[in-house]
Amino acid sequence: MSTGRLTTASQYLSLNRNVAVLALSIFGLGLGEELWQSYLPKYLTALGASGVTVGLFSSLKDLLDGLYQYPGGWAGDRFGRKRALMLFTLTAMCGYALYALAWHWVVVFAGLLLVMAWKAGAFPVTFAVIGDALPQGRRVMAFSVQSMLVRLPRVIGAPLGGLLIVSFGAVKGVRIAAGVTLLLAIIVLITQRRGYRERAAAKNGFEHAPALTILARMPSQLKRLLAAECLVRFGEAIAAGFIVLYVTSVLGHSAATFGMLYALQQAVSLVMYLPSGRLADLTGRRSLIALTFLFFALFPLAVQWAQATAALVAAFFIGGLKEMGEPARKAFIVDMADPAERARAVGVYYTVRNLLIVPAGTIGGILWAHNPQAPLQVAGAVGMLGVAAFWITSKEMR
Repeated sequence: MSTGRLTTASQYLSLNRNVAVLALSIFGLGLGEELWQSYLPKYLTALGASGVTVGLFSSLKDLLDGLYQYPGGWAGDRFGRKRALMLFTLTAMCGYALYALAWHWVVVFAGLLLVMAWKAGAFPVTFAVIGDALPQGRRVMAFSVQSMLVRLPRVIGAPLGGLLIVSFGAVKGVRIAAGVTLLLAIIVLITQRRGYRERAAAKNGFEHAPALTILARMPSQLKRLLAAECLVRFGEAIAAGFIVLYVTSVLGHSAATFGMLYALQQAVSLVMYLPSGRLADLTGRRSLIALTFLFFALFPLAVQWAQATAALVAAFFIGGLKEMGEPARKAFIVDMADPAERARAVGVYYTVRNLLIVPAGTIGGILWAHNPQAPLQVAGAVGMLGVAAFWITSKEMR
């Protein structure tokens, strides 16, 4: 490929030096983590953990995903994007090492505290990197590329990790996978150290402000988006853990069939990212964000309505479309955030969102015990409330 074509491609995909380093970091660490992510419950039980312990591990992960967001954003604003990315990568590497060396399930819990530094702590910094590097008109496309790089490892890594489990067993397979992740993380860390170019402004002008102050200073339009998204995501979380149970236990399809449906959903998401990102940069954010919220609400309802296989395929196609407005929503958050506290604003946004939806899974379980269709129906209804709240309160986002 000629230099001119490479330049054109990089411009179309909104890639510059720092965004390219970020892209490699997201893909490299994501690929490594997906090698073992889905198999940690087997690893825990093989190390002596009970079913209750596995459930507590999952709950701790969700809790940390909320609690780490603001400290991650604070570090990104206080120390600069480059040092924050390297800090979180190094911390996660220590976690990968603990996973690889774990002799008891308690060590895996300790490793989780470190691994989540990248998954949750670095998350606001990735937003800030894109916001710093690109003007408003090119951010949606950059977030589209980011979203693709988050999901591609799920397609590649999980099957490879499964082969390791089959070949070496749960304990040795996960240990090998964690070792591979550690090697990938070293490559990522070197790339961040040598490739990232820190902006001088990132090191100056830092104003100490508590999370509540950052939240209060958010533009009202961003607060309204947050409120609407909390409703939509709460609805999604009510049904999320029961979609697979409904398809396999209630509708009677096999796990292999569900796997194919899930793969279709992920494929649709991947295909939609680039065109929807380009469309949002050209036409504005509002309509695409509203559409993605609508598909979030429609997905559990479509699964519940599906009686024939064709209808179920259509439902999971809708499930794939629910990600089409994600880059536009992320770009809008970055657009609205004050550049001087951009990473912290993103951290506060996701802290509020992630912590508020923690009880949703328990509510879904109570509804499931009453009626298997109830979590899907309630999820759809709550999601529709979120769609209405967003459309009524939002203005055109250009």
